[in-house]
Amino acid sequence: MSEALDTLLVLLDLERVEQDVFRGSGRFGVVPRVFGGQVAAQALVAAGRTVPEDRTPHSLHAYFLRLGDPGTPIEYTVDRVRTGRSFATRQVVAAQHGRRIFHLTASFQRAEEGLEHQEEMPAAPDPETLPTAAETLPRYADRFADPRLADRVLQAWSAVDLRYVAEPPFGTAGRPREPRSQVWFRTAGKLPDDPLLHASVATYISDMTLLDPVLLAHGRGGWAVGDVVGASLDHAMWFHRPFRADEWLLYDQRSPSSAGGRAFAQARIFTQNGESAISVAQEGVVRVPRG
Repeated sequence: MSEALDTLLVLLDLERVEQDVFRGSGRFGVVPRVFGGQVAAQALVAAGRTVPEDRTPHSLHAYFLRLGDPGTPIEYTVDRVRTGRSFATRQVVAAQHGRRIFHLTASFQRAEEGLEHQEEMPAAPDPETLPTAAETLPRYADRFADPRLADRVLQAWSAVDLRYVAEPPFGTAGRPREPRSQVWFRTAGKLPDDPLLHASVATYISDMTLLDPVLLAHGRGGWAVGDVVGASLDHAMWFHRPFRADEWLLYDQRSPSSAGGRAFAQARIFTQNGESAISVAQEGVVRVPRG
């Protein structure tokens, strides 16, 4: 296991303060605020620590209320809304400085058999044939608002092996493209056999590139380039089938609409053998800087 992945697992291993209250640390990301995927992943861990052991997450719905302070611990308070024979529902409020910064509702289910169908996995090249982020990002450092941002992005992503199928938004800034993007990802090392941990890590990673298709549609390079500003507003995930976050997953992302300063993105996550594992949706604020 890499040192960066070990750091991520420590970040997701929350301290239990009371029976239904947990504390997690914040940390700096690419920008001076807590990364939204971190808060969502930590909140899912907090919720999962309060459900019966035979339940795994099947959906989460979250709202980002305020920017998180990376220098201050985050307190997660869990409300045990309902625990039924098959499902368990939890609400989690994350707070800093006495104010709510994030709200999550998650549902967990006991494994059972049922009707099955799925969409086919879209075509994508073998991830092993694609350049790593460490090989890709430095090529575009001169396009960033600060060339040192390439190193900061790589550091923020260092727990993850993430590979773009086509050029990323910061590689084609100024040239609008189809609002669709694909990346392969997996953790930079093996994870323990804990379904909640794999779901939480996938939640963490899912917030890294989901609004890329929005940028592609308008020929924007993104936050690092400095031609847009914004933040996630809400985030939803549905976990369909078992998967491992330490094995290759295809993140197929698209944006069907943007309007009113808000952009909407949807995505499907498939295992390398073609199983539909997760569906994701997010709306974010995406604005062009004034002046």
